[in-house]
Amino acid sequence: MKKSRIVNYLALSVLLALGSGLSACSGFTDLKNNLSESIFGAEPANPPVELEPIKSSYDMRIAWSTDVGEAGRFTYSPVVADNFIYTVNAGGTVMQLAADSGKLQWKTELEEPISSSVGLGGGLVLAGTSKGRLYALNMNGKKVWSAILSSEIQGQPRYYDGTVIVRTSDHHIYGIDAADGRRKWVYERATPSLSLKTQAGIVVDSGAIYAGFPGGKLVAIRADNGKLLWEATVAQPKGVTEIERIADITSLPFVDGAVVYVVAYQGKVAAVDRQRGQVIWSRDISSYIGLTADNGKIYLSHTIGSVYSLDTANGKTFWRQGNLGYRHLTIPLPLSNIVAVGDLEGYVHLLSQDDGSFVGRTQLGSKPLMSLVAGSNNQFFAQSRDGHLYAVTYK
Repeated sequence: MKKSRIVNYLALSVLLALGSGLSACSGFTDLKNNLSESIFGAEPANPPVELEPIKSSYDMRIAWSTDVGEAGRFTYSPVVADNFIYTVNAGGTVMQLAADSGKLQWKTELEEPISSSVGLGGGLVLAGTSKGRLYALNMNGKKVWSAILSSEIQGQPRYYDGTVIVRTSDHHIYGIDAADGRRKWVYERATPSLSLKTQAGIVVDSGAIYAGFPGGKLVAIRADNGKLLWEATVAQPKGVTEIERIADITSLPFVDGAVVYVVAYQGKVAAVDRQRGQVIWSRDISSYIGLTADNGKIYLSHTIGSVYSLDTANGKTFWRQGNLGYRHLTIPLPLSNIVAVGDLEGYVHLLSQDDGSFVGRTQLGSKPLMSLVAGSNNQFFAQSRDGHLYAVTYK
């Protein structure tokens, strides 16, 4: 497949971040023109594969839906905790809703575009903005403190042992005192001249922070002081052009026991030993949106639309569902014996965990779904890019 077609796949969800150092290069104009043609096309992007009729074994119904505000250029994932659901919108609103009804419990206006998903921990509701401000609210939605960081806040703020940990778009990770917003430490990496702009954040587990970076790098750092524990290379840039050589980790790592799993765009999926940072296995599969794992299986949305189930032990393929091409899939969500995945036309597809066959499908709306999140009692939540939040039951 042509590289231009693969990059076209990202046109709705990706901006290429050009570092200021490129502006002085003689090849900058040519590179900019090449990027523009690749993303916006001398040729049209591939249309989504048409859906074939299926025989459903599961019945999905919308229990409730509500308008929570548009996402704009950001990507959000709601958070479910203690019978409430928390989410944000690009207009600057943080909100708490009842998980059983969708009824709004409270909302707080931050008066800045919110670029991160909600984070919870230590009795705080956390959200970051495109202007680099981190806000901490109490569980009633009242502002407790705010902190100014270096650039747009990405992903989801995390809480660990009195510290709020947050990532910014200039490849910094900050440790912030949860009591007052004071900066404790900062981990910095050089900003590359060319990289994919993503919403990927960080994962915190057992005192370690895991984050992916451009060039196929995965790092582990200490949550208490920001010191580097190890760095692993899980994908090597390859190709002739700058675009072909992009091998960025654009999604969240997934921690499972002693192993952390990660996937790179135009690169590899890999299993990395958490103690030593050594790659246990890897194989050539590309993903922009990411992966998850459950019961010995990795579930992965491929860059061009296939869903894979891989063996966590060695990366071998259990199955591949290839009939969702160019449908801009969400991260797969394991649910009991099925896997749910959303797409750009508002469909949720249910796949069998055994063989990847379709076992259910419903359309929640006509706009792209950003994320699916598990609830309780055979329920999950889906948030769409046009601002609808859905509670969906399945049986």
